[in-house]
Amino acid sequence: MSADQDPLLFTFFNEIGIIDQLAQTAFEEVLPDALTVSQFSVLNHLIRLGDGKKPSDLARAFQVTKGAMTNTLSKLEAAGLIRVKPDPQDGRGKIVTVTAKGLRVRDRSLHNLAPVLSEISKALPAKDFRAALPFLQKLRMHLDTARDEG
Repeated sequence: MSADQDPLLFTFFNEIGIIDQLAQTAFEEVLPDALTVSQFSVLNHLIRLGDGKKPSDLARAFQVTKGAMTNTLSKLEAAGLIRVKPDPQDGRGKIVTVTAKGLRVRDRSLHNLAPVLSEISKALPAKDFRAALPFLQKLRMHLDTARDEG
């Protein structure tokens, strides 16, 4: 079967995968303090959705093992971007909070990304992104719900 005969949904998700790889590479080039995209993603998640999350909840949200999340959190904590503290509700558990330095690094990351995004916005009209966003959000919610049910 040639590429032009691939099933529509395979082609669609293949394009998303390629876009993700290209975007991550471009982003990683401008991230400060040797931050990786996965580390930034966890930091950004905590800031966007509120910190105080358990490492196990973060592992589930990012669909990685608890060990992989522990490794990411250890690096973020060593850099002073987060704190991992005992959970006051569960003596055995931990909660993750963002430090002031973590907030600054996230803001600097977004600032460093601005030229990359500006270049994209010059090449492709904002109306196309606005038109695509509702569909992509609906797809994400469907996949997330299917994951929760599975």
